[in-house]
Amino acid sequence: MTQHILEAFTAFGFMRRSLVACLALSLSVTPLGVFLLLRRMSLIGDALSHAVLPGVAVGYLFSGMSLLAMGAGGFIAGLLVALLAGWVSSVTTLREDSSFAGFYLGSLALGVVLVSLRGSGVDLLHLLFGSLLAVDRTALIFIGVIATLTLLTLALGYRAIVAEAFDMTFLQVRSQHTPRLIHALFLALVVMNLVAGFQILGTLMTVGLMMLPAIAARCWSNRLPIILLLAVLIGMGSSFIGLTWSWYQSIPAGPAIVLTASLGFLVSVLFGVEKGLFRLTYNRVKG
Repeated sequence: MTQHILEAFTAFGFMRRSLVACLALSLSVTPLGVFLLLRRMSLIGDALSHAVLPGVAVGYLFSGMSLLAMGAGGFIAGLLVALLAGWVSSVTTLREDSSFAGFYLGSLALGVVLVSLRGSGVDLLHLLFGSLLAVDRTALIFIGVIATLTLLTLALGYRAIVAEAFDMTFLQVRSQHTPRLIHALFLALVVMNLVAGFQILGTLMTVGLMMLPAIAARCWSNRLPIILLLAVLIGMGSSFIGLTWSWYQSIPAGPAIVLTASLGFLVSVLFGVEKGLFRLTYNRVKG
């Protein structure tokens, strides 16, 4: 049975490359999803995933399917939207999520228009939903570098990022500008990982691998290190099961991975020992 399941990965190089890319991406995007969840910014990740599309489209218009050009364009566009949304919310009474909503909807429409100027429907689908099974060596190196940079940054800035997420006032007392710098650095990491993910899962699906394992892990524990570890494991497990499922059922790989993560989310919401529905119901009946 195990040999049958692993057959696709042992026999075909593109399946091995796809799996390695998904595992590397799970290592870096799921911790970011946990911190977005703790900051109550879950939908910001979705907004930023749409916001990178115009930059990716501009890179595509100038250089075709060049990973470097599309990645640089997506990073600049996502960072610009994050900064603009933060600036608008600071000078007006709008909440930050409202500002993000306004900018990302416009960005998504602009990206689709830009792609339509030169590309076809196939190109648009590639940018929106990725092409996981076409991952090559260059894309693997690109994802590996971004995952490594993200993990190093999280390791070095772990205490500051946690403090900014839970107690911003404490940091403001020590330095007025420190929380803004940490917030900007964190959003830059999110944008960078969304850019890395668009090549394999597309701009629309990457946020699924970022947020669903994070939310599922939160249902099982209240301790941050355990939540981070569970999120990574759920992300990796979803990647492996989703890829295997897509191979044997001939369905798109990216949606299969996100659907698998969604099943993990539903199971966690029902049976999670901390935030699960049955656990909360039991506590209410007992209490």
